[in-house]
Amino acid sequence: MTTKPQVAGQSFLIGAGHPLAAEAGAEVIRAGGNAIDAGVAAGLALSVVESELVGFGGVAPIILYAAEQDEIVTISGLGTFPGAIDVDYFQREHGGRIPPGILRTVMPAAPDAWITALARYGRMGFADVASHAIALARDGFPTYPFFHDMIASKAEAFTRHPSTAAIYLPEGHPPPVGHLFHQTDLGGALQHLADVDRAAAAQGGRQAGLAAARAAFYEGDIAATMVAHVQAEGGLMTRADLAGFAVEVTPAHHVRFGDWHVHGCGPWCQGPMLLQALNVLKSFDLTAMGHNSADYVHVVTEAVKRVAGDRDRFYGDPNFVDVPMDHLLSDAHASTLAGTISRTRAVNGGIGGRGEDDSGLYDTSYVCVTDAAGNAFSATPSDPAHTMNMVPGLGFGVSARGSQAWADPAHPSSARGGKRPRLTPNPALAVGSAGELMPFGSPGGDVQTQAMLQGFLNRVVFGMAPQEAVEAARFASYDFPSSWEPHGREPGVLRVEESLAAQVGADLQARGHVVEVWPEAAWQAGSLSLIEHDRANGQMVGGSDMRRAAHAIGG
Repeated sequence: MTTKPQVAGQSFLIGAGHPLAAEAGAEVIRAGGNAIDAGVAAGLALSVVESELVGFGGVAPIILYAAEQDEIVTISGLGTFPGAIDVDYFQREHGGRIPPGILRTVMPAAPDAWITALARYGRMGFADVASHAIALARDGFPTYPFFHDMIASKAEAFTRHPSTAAIYLPEGHPPPVGHLFHQTDLGGALQHLADVDRAAAAQGGRQAGLAAARAAFYEGDIAATMVAHVQAEGGLMTRADLAGFAVEVTPAHHVRFGDWHVHGCGPWCQGPMLLQALNVLKSFDLTAMGHNSADYVHVVTEAVKRVAGDRDRFYGDPNFVDVPMDHLLSDAHASTLAGTISRTRAVNGGIGGRGEDDSGLYDTSYVCVTDAAGNAFSATPSDPAHTMNMVPGLGFGVSARGSQAWADPAHPSSARGGKRPRLTPNPALAVGSAGELMPFGSPGGDVQTQAMLQGFLNRVVFGMAPQEAVEAARFASYDFPSSWEPHGREPGVLRVEESLAAQVGADLQARGHVVEVWPEAAWQAGSLSLIEHDRANGQMVGGSDMRRAAHAIGG
């Protein structure tokens, strides 16, 4: 039994972090858009209805399959550090730390990612796909329990930034559940871009409109306002930094697992972790172990820990770091890592401590879409409001993802001008041997890849339907360094949802795991959405997690 019904569709299917975002995407497809248009519409809506987790000026990594071009690409959707930050800056000026606040600013990449996806693979203009987000910001939406709870849990952080508190703590407290939550300035900023898009498109067509909207954000009045705000706060971003920024569109990396080719983003994020973990797990008979048995949980956890070690040794912006992807994704390397896994004993990290800062798990959403033409879209937009001072008059903050870099110049993900920090959001897309498409992803920080791995294995190894696959009990290791400054670790800690802990917790503890129990359906365990599109018969089925506010719609 699942807590939500299985969702199916023939013309489209969309899963998103909130029902209103899923509806925005569905309406765009009904109006003639494709999966890319719908995914962007939903992503923009998420920056309104989940704006405590997703910033319009934040990050938005995308992986998609474009049926007409027959290609799978990734759109980085991740900003770079300002050029003024040299490789020794944080060692010299801040004692080897990247301090909370404005110095964590990187270029806001989400708008460019959304517009790039539309320009290359969509059918619609920015104004068309942004209309739902604009209405939700301008007219408001009912505050729902998760939204209220996230703001309440970080109320102190919101109060550090007056312009942020003015939006999220109206009258000095979180908006009550059921209260209409308005974001007038954000709606106005989105409307300005929509107006620019329409005006330019009327003269030069869709592409001209999109280019004009992009220029308005990165070079026009919005850019001037953002840079003035950042510099007034003591930040280093310049107009030249912003005008010179562009997201990258690159081929995806992939590995084969059974009948599926699983595609992920590059080592500028933690995407290769999913691919590496699948490679390692090919050495084990997971089916024979049984779903969520003690053996299974132990082996999957140990595999994740091994590839997390590679993440910290090798992953970084490939424009600055030579990341040996061919080696990391090779069967030989996977076999070597698998050979280090004991079936009876956990191998835990060394000395560590709880080092998670204000970012933590309190960020990120997800959207996936498939359509009848065979397109598939998968994106993980992020950047939480409580980490940023909202730009007055614009209603959004400038990405603070510099929190996921290292001050140590020797680290592959060290902070440096023009370089991207190593991002946690990492959407995925699998393609079956018969051409089936499976976009999937989740929020959850360092848990994100682990939730995605388990959901995928639930579907392809244990044959669960998508809704079953995303609802099944989860576990997550915290043994390796956190992706957030100051990058603490919790040696041996394995968090397990309550029903599963009751079954296997004692066994796992005996193997050396430090088992901590999550409540059932813990929001910290991620919020997975997954769609499977069988293009041979046109059927689409999808699952959306009950752990947060995720929702799926089919048509």
